[in-house]
Amino acid sequence: MEQRLTRLRAAMDKQGLSALLVLRPENRRYISGFTGSAGLLLVTQDEAVFFTDFRYLAQAAEQAPHCRLVEYKSPNEVLRDELNKLGIKQLGFEQDFVTYAQHQAFADVLGVELIPTSGIVEELRAVKEESELAIMRQAAKIADDAFAHICTFLRPGLTEREVAVELEMFMRKAGAKSSAFDIIVASGWRSSLPHGVASDKVLEKGDFVKLDFGAYYQGYNSDLTRTVVLGTPTDKQREVYEIVLEAQKHAVANIKPGMTGAEADRLARDIIEAKGYGEYFGHGTGHGLGLVVHEHPSVSFRGEQHVLVPGNVVTVEPGIYLPEWGGVRIEDDIVLTETGNDVLTRSPKELLIIQ
Repeated sequence: MEQRLTRLRAAMDKQGLSALLVLRPENRRYISGFTGSAGLLLVTQDEAVFFTDFRYLAQAAEQAPHCRLVEYKSPNEVLRDELNKLGIKQLGFEQDFVTYAQHQAFADVLGVELIPTSGIVEELRAVKEESELAIMRQAAKIADDAFAHICTFLRPGLTEREVAVELEMFMRKAGAKSSAFDIIVASGWRSSLPHGVASDKVLEKGDFVKLDFGAYYQGYNSDLTRTVVLGTPTDKQREVYEIVLEAQKHAVANIKPGMTGAEADRLARDIIEAKGYGEYFGHGTGHGLGLVVHEHPSVSFRGEQHVLVPGNVVTVEPGIYLPEWGGVRIEDDIVLTETGNDVLTRSPKELLIIQ
């Protein structure tokens, strides 16, 4: 945590910030180590002050020993007093997280100039440390094991919701606190819905079944998608699947540091467009992954110019979605290394036929 504070202070110094108030839970956890639900973190060039209430004093003392601990009943008033004590006249805040009402309350009470900031801690979080990667590898393994298990469970007659519950229960029993997000189980025509969360639709013979899920483990997330076929696939199903597989494999094999997110996106998109399905791949090729499921950096065609660097963890998840027919997505989690990338998720991705 001390190293993270040092990096944060350097980033603050570059932006001319003498003090930063960290409120976003993931950012607060990343810098302080505190995993509870109530607290404010004030960082200056010389101090790290953690404010919380009676319920979390013992937890904060254990998890954030490098911070000076201050108890509050009315947080804004206690924060104001601390700012006065430290002589702080300007305070950076997370403009992408603080609500208008919170900003007004700060402006009314704190008596300092409020400086909006964006992405300071998120930029630091984007480069994973080895300790974080060890946790993420285990989160990926739980997802891989869950996929292997669900392939023995899938059969016509089950509902999508029953499949999602089975995945959730398996991951929890394997050590996950929960699933990383609402599990997507989309079968038949519903597999054309990129975010078709599990419904009461019954799985039928001949269906594509798209499974998108991940494990939330020790604060970090994995994110895995595989698409399988119940029964014998049609020629069209094989064609669409093989195109997505080619695009996904090509992207995984070639994403490396120095590329922008947009350049990495093109690795998969160019193949799908060349096969005539470009209009049916409407989302980005991937996204950052870590303390939250979607974080910096993005791997997208939407003007993403951020350069990928070693330590970034991103998903690679091209897809083709044909309305009223069905769709395919294949997704892995990768970490950028000095020379290329390492794949965290290891589930097989050749077309899996479940009889």
